[in-house]
Amino acid sequence: MANVTDVRVSEQATYDRFVLQFDGPVSSYTVKRQANPTFPMAASGQTITLSGVAGALVTVHSATEANTYSGPIDFTHGEYSVIKEARLTQDFEGYVSWGLGLDHLACMRTFVLTGPSRLVVDFSTATS
Repeated sequence: MANVTDVRVSEQATYDRFVLQFDGPVSSYTVKRQANPTFPMAASGQTITLSGVAGALVTVHSATEANTYSGPIDFTHGEYSVIKEARLTQDFEGYVSWGLGLDHLACMRTFVLTGPSRLVVDFSTATS
């Protein structure tokens, strides 16, 4: 099982970036864009609505962050072009999910880096 050790949100020249860092290889994952920033909260069935008008749900399978990550679980970034909020929505039964509230449905790319292991999700800030 992969353990989350860090979570970051940043703004670069042409994209906003969301990063999950792990203590070992990145497990299988999904990133699903959605037309609204409303996300389910784990197994409770309750929903939350994040800042923005669109969203993306990042889910890592066979992962946890309960004992290895002690940083913020809600990042609000009103000054970024695309990512307006990132919030932990699930760390339950081997699934870690983060909801991303977006200013608009932007072009997205997702990839894995090593040394250390990271899952990276970039959203283009290009306007045309």
